[in-house]
Amino acid sequence: MNKKELFIELKGIQGRGITIFLEGEKSTPETVTELLCIQEDSSYMRDYVYDKGVLKELHFDKVQNK
Repeated sequence: MNKKELFIELKGIQGRGITIFLEGEKSTPETVTELLCIQEDSSYMRDYVYDKGVLKELHFDKVQNK
Protein backbone atom coordinates (compact mmCIF):
# COMPACT_ATOMS: atom_id res chain seq x y z
CA MET A 1 0.00 0.00 0.00
CA ASN A 2 1.40 3.40 -0.91
CA LYS A 3 1.36 6.54 1.19
CA LYS A 4 -1.67 8.13 -0.50
CA GLU A 5 -3.75 4.93 -0.25
CA LEU A 6 -2.90 4.53 3.45
CA PHE A 7 -3.80 8.15 4.19
CA ILE A 8 -7.15 7.87 2.38
CA GLU A 9 -7.93 4.63 4.23
CA LEU A 10 -7.13 6.14 7.63
CA LYS A 11 -9.08 9.37 6.91
CA GLY A 12 -12.09 7.22 6.05
CA ILE A 13 -11.71 5.22 9.25
CA GLN A 14 -11.44 8.40 11.32
CA GLY A 15 -14.42 9.86 9.46
CA ARG A 16 -16.52 6.93 10.69
CA GLY A 17 -15.79 7.96 14.28
CA ILE A 18 -13.09 5.35 14.91
CA THR A 19 -10.22 6.53 17.09
CA ILE A 20 -6.71 5.89 15.78
CA PHE A 21 -3.83 5.16 18.17
CA LEU A 22 -0.10 5.01 17.50
CA GLU A 23 2.07 3.31 20.11
CA GLY A 24 -0.66 3.74 22.73
CA GLU A 25 -1.26 7.44 22.07
CA LYS A 26 -4.27 8.95 20.28
CA SER A 27 -3.11 9.96 16.82
CA THR A 28 -4.16 11.27 13.41
CA PRO A 29 -4.17 9.80 9.91
CA GLU A 30 -1.43 12.26 8.94
CA THR A 31 0.90 11.24 11.77
CA VAL A 32 0.37 7.51 11.31
CA THR A 33 0.85 7.72 7.54
CA GLU A 34 4.08 9.70 7.88
CA LEU A 35 5.58 7.38 10.49
CA LEU A 36 4.64 4.16 8.72
CA CYS A 37 6.04 5.41 5.42
CA ILE A 38 9.28 6.69 6.99
CA GLN A 39 9.93 3.67 9.24
CA GLU A 40 10.72 1.20 6.47
CA ASP A 41 12.99 -0.84 8.73
CA SER A 42 10.28 -1.27 11.38
CA SER A 43 7.02 -3.17 11.22
CA TYR A 44 3.75 -2.03 12.72
CA MET A 45 0.87 -4.32 13.62
CA ARG A 46 -2.74 -3.24 13.38
CA ASP A 47 -5.00 -4.09 16.27
CA TYR A 48 -8.73 -3.63 15.74
CA VAL A 49 -10.71 -2.94 18.94
CA TYR A 50 -14.41 -3.80 18.82
CA ASP A 51 -17.21 -3.06 21.27
CA LYS A 52 -20.33 -5.20 20.82
CA GLY A 53 -19.31 -6.02 17.26
CA VAL A 54 -18.64 -2.40 16.25
CA LEU A 55 -15.13 -1.20 15.42
CA LYS A 56 -14.25 1.55 17.92
CA GLU A 57 -10.45 1.89 17.77
CA LEU A 58 -7.57 1.09 15.45
CA HIS A 59 -4.17 0.71 17.11
CA PHE A 60 -0.77 0.68 15.41
CA ASP A 61 1.99 -0.83 17.55
CA LYS A 62 5.60 -1.45 16.59
CA VAL A 63 6.51 -5.12 16.30
CA GLN A 64 9.70 -5.94 18.17
CA ASN A 65 12.01 -8.08 16.03
CA LYS A 66 14.06 -10.42 18.16
